[in-house]
Amino acid sequence: MTRGALVDNITIMLSDAEYFVSDRCAIRPKSFDLVARHEDSILFLKILGNIDALDRGTGVEMRRLAQLFGGTALVIGVRSRDEDLKPSVVYFRHGVPVISPDTAFELFIEEVDPLIYAAPGGLYVSIDSDIIEDERRERGWSLGQLADELGVSRRTVSKYEDGMNASIEVAMRLEELFEAPLTRPVALLEEDELVDQQQGAMDDEPSTDEGHTVELLTHAGFQAHAIARAPFRAVGQDEDTEKGVVLTGQSVYNRTAKKRAKIMGSIGKVTGSQSVYIVERAPHDSIEGTAIVERREIEDIEESDDLRKIIDSRAS
Repeated sequence: MTRGALVDNITIMLSDAEYFVSDRCAIRPKSFDLVARHEDSILFLKILGNIDALDRGTGVEMRRLAQLFGGTALVIGVRSRDEDLKPSVVYFRHGVPVISPDTAFELFIEEVDPLIYAAPGGLYVSIDSDIIEDERRERGWSLGQLADELGVSRRTVSKYEDGMNASIEVAMRLEELFEAPLTRPVALLEEDELVDQQQGAMDDEPSTDEGHTVELLTHAGFQAHAIARAPFRAVGQDEDTEKGVVLTGQSVYNRTAKKRAKIMGSIGKVTGSQSVYIVERAPHDSIEGTAIVERREIEDIEESDDLRKIIDSRAS
């Protein structure tokens, strides 16, 4: 299956799951292919045949965008360099969760979170440390006795009770011994401790702002964040959170600029954001929901509300 067909299939799957899906981000470089929303859940999705094609810069930017929009970064892929991705397993690349199309179907259509995650050394599951300690003490077992039952060291059992996760084999043995469910799924669409740990292990690298878009937004009263691999150059935030962030692009006005503005408009509709594209000379007021503003106009703006009013009047 080609990557284009895979993107189409994922788009259909998300639509079937009642997600509002953006146009495909068919520009380069790009840190995501689709943005999707269901109720308050926003996804930035990268879809790959080989997940090893995800580089560090893309992973960092996906995570930054997810943070700015209060959403989730997620990669859906078919294989790694070594093997096909297993169903019901979460992998991680540069701090971003990665799942197979089968796992995506379970997550979005069947609403079942994956249980297993891959890490150096094999496949693991999250286990409820409190239940382990409670069940052990209720049976009057020492750490050593439980260690013997599991075939691990006393120190390892102590780490399980302190919150360390376990291999699939150990988790199955624990559930067999205690006759109780101990495993916790990986909640990809909500706050999850495992995902937070993976993301916290990396140092973010700030994106560069070659076109000084951040400077223009800052002058207009926004807190601005440079974005390197998206249709927009920057994301602006201010106190008016109800209107969301402002997606901001900038370039000469040409066919590529129109294409970027169109995609920005689609993303804005999905995320509940405003979008504006800055050019030297604007032949149009807007392109499919993205306001077109001349650079000289935005240079005169010092309050974020004033820019929002211009965006509203032209985008409408």
